[in-house]
Amino acid sequence: MIRPPYLKTGDKIAIVAPARKVSSSEMDQAIKTFSSWGLQVVTGQNLFGQENQFSGTDEQRLSDLQTMLDDKEVKAIISARGGYGTVRLIDKLNFDLFLQYPKWIIGYSDITALHSHIHTQFNIETLHAVMPVNFGDTKTNVISFETLRQALFGELQSYEIPALPLNQEGHAIGVLTGGNLSMLYSLSGSPSDIDTTGKILFLEDIDEYLYHIDRMMINLKRSGKLSGIKGLIVGGLTGMNDNTIPFGKTAEQIISTFAQELEIPVSFNFPAGHIPDNRALYLGREVELNVTKNRTTLRFVDSSEVVEKSKLLKRLLKPVLFILGFFLFTYLILHLIWYISGS
Repeated sequence: MIRPPYLKTGDKIAIVAPARKVSSSEMDQAIKTFSSWGLQVVTGQNLFGQENQFSGTDEQRLSDLQTMLDDKEVKAIISARGGYGTVRLIDKLNFDLFLQYPKWIIGYSDITALHSHIHTQFNIETLHAVMPVNFGDTKTNVISFETLRQALFGELQSYEIPALPLNQEGHAIGVLTGGNLSMLYSLSGSPSDIDTTGKILFLEDIDEYLYHIDRMMINLKRSGKLSGIKGLIVGGLTGMNDNTIPFGKTAEQIISTFAQELEIPVSFNFPAGHIPDNRALYLGREVELNVTKNRTTLRFVDSSEVVEKSKLLKRLLKPVLFILGFFLFTYLILHLIWYISGS
């Protein structure tokens, strides 16, 4: 995966609204916070546009996002909020300049459409994290904002959380992918559909009927997206709905029934998603997931660390290869002497 440059003091971060509409008062706290981090904040021309539920027409929202993707001076783009609408823009976006000058794409929920498309088509890391609309919400835990800052400035290393009864113990290393379950379900079969093979899958959702959670998990199973994963991380599953005749299981229990068919580490109630404690996750990055009876540890593997391990392996192999070469050479010489003597 390609990693966009980490931010530094003075860099520009852009706020755009590719989905639901927002008000200026909802953006104030985020703008103040980003400025306190030493960043320059720029906003889309149509940030406060209105078109029914959307923050302007498709053309207006597309124009804002495209402008920021093309601006070389903008080092990160954060979605003002989720809702619905980003997927309507995906196929009209031109990513040519973004590929030349990768930048952090940030958000969650509806922004899963961007995360998935960018991972599948371009192999570039993105950030699953809080959005500006959350900064003014007193219910949001301050650690959510701090982990976003750490992630943007390259300081985020790992998380450790308590274990839950539904967890499945185990250890795995793989690229972290996923996001909002409903969005992943809607992207199935499209050019933005994710490949989960050999990866660690992250899922979260909100305001869904329990039978729909089951239906979406069945889809993941039947499409082969569960059989090849190395691990599963389940974040917030909030505001779930049930029918008059109960489904009979919680959302966590539904997902657990599918996870039990897989011999992989599984962690429930991870602090990410539509919950007050919504911590930043590097999607598209290799992670190490370790689930024990006492805790879950998620560690982000730095590319330099991988390079160092590769160098160490080469250093260790050199003397081994030398010794093997020496014995092989000696064997050949002795064999040659024996052959000459026998002649």
